[in-house]
Amino acid sequence: MSKMKLKKRKLKFAAIFGVCWFALLVLLVDGILKFQTLVDHFGSYALVEITLILLVILPTVAVYIFTKE
Repeated sequence: MSKMKLKKRKLKFAAIFGVCWFALLVLLVDGILKFQTLVDHFGSYALVEITLILLVILPTVAVYIFTKE
């Protein structure tokens, strides 16, 4: 297979994982834990936002890196 097809496959797997992981976190944070409860617990809106963004981006990048070619 060509190198471009392999990179597209890695990107596709990472994108699918990212979307599913994001949906799960939205369900968890907005539906179960309640976002305002997290803000009250940690004391900072920015800290909660940055943590949630990193919880989506870092695993997605890891899936992209560790997906076999």
